[in-house]
Amino acid sequence: MLLLNNWRARSGFTVMLLAIGGFLFLPIIWMVLTSIKPEGEVFVRIPSILPHVPTLENYRALFGHSETLMQLRNSLITAGGGSLLTVMLSTYAAYSFAKFRYFGRKPLMFMMLSAQMFPFAMLLISVYPMLQWANLLNTRIGLIIAYIILALPSGTYMLYSYFISIPSEIIEAARVDGASEMYILHRIVLPLAIPAMVTVGLYSFMWAWNDLLFSLTLITSPELRTVGPGLLLSYLGEGRANWGGAMAESIVISLPVVLGFAFLQRYFIKGLTAGAVKS
Repeated sequence: MLLLNNWRARSGFTVMLLAIGGFLFLPIIWMVLTSIKPEGEVFVRIPSILPHVPTLENYRALFGHSETLMQLRNSLITAGGGSLLTVMLSTYAAYSFAKFRYFGRKPLMFMMLSAQMFPFAMLLISVYPMLQWANLLNTRIGLIIAYIILALPSGTYMLYSYFISIPSEIIEAARVDGASEMYILHRIVLPLAIPAMVTVGLYSFMWAWNDLLFSLTLITSPELRTVGPGLLLSYLGEGRANWGGAMAESIVISLPVVLGFAFLQRYFIKGLTAGAVKS
């Protein structure tokens, strides 16, 4: 009787996992199937799940356009540059908040974290005139600065949670031996904080890579356009929408983030759970 109950429990648990997994992966499966459908099978009253005549024409057309490679390059520059600078700045800020005691430390940290309370559209209203004043509109540098502003508070908090869990005795011992503060940070603390730094870098990169609002507003030149606005303006419009091509490009532009997460998921999970449990 006990074995029968265990078998039923395992079967029910397996069915539940399959149902949840199917629900989560259904949009991705539909995206892949739509990308290999001809246009005549997409615009029908009752679309079929599987394509009757699979085709790779959407992918051939995608790689036949030079705009796609240009947009991928622009996204790599802006998202990669923004993530690297975010990691660097948030590392110094988080280490300062976690291991130093000075006047105004907590109010400054809370003020930085409060930026996450506001919608991104509201932050755009503040960022736009600042970049306009600095003559950085429609430039990659201006877009990178915008990405840093948006990702810095959350990145600082994640690194702060990691630095606070590092024993202060290690730092004090290095100070007693005569090590400078910069030596302690770069040679002792940062090697221990690699998982958290990878987490912040991957988080900021994914956010910048998937961004549409800021890149569409701050960049107007076609040669500087990133993958988000490029996808929207190339395949979707008022008169006609090429859903097969849009799905094909969506799959291609998702690969850098998917591959990055696949290679760095060990550090990503370790960085997210840092500070949650203390020994």
